[in-house]
Amino acid sequence: MAVRCDFCGKHAVAGNNVSHSNRKTRRTWMPNIQKYRIQVGDQVIRLNACTRCIRTQAKLGA
Repeated sequence: MAVRCDFCGKHAVAGNNVSHSNRKTRRTWMPNIQKYRIQVGDQVIRLNACTRCIRTQAKLGA
């Protein structure tokens, strides 16, 4: 599955897990990307969208 939102461009970011003893290990934070279908005219388009964008589309009635 893609790791980028087709609407807002949100993507995976990298950083560190930091333990109590201050040891650092690399990790990634992944966005919650879902396959999303939207109807434009008589066509149905499949997109990869983060859940924030899906909520916004539902609120705006798209």
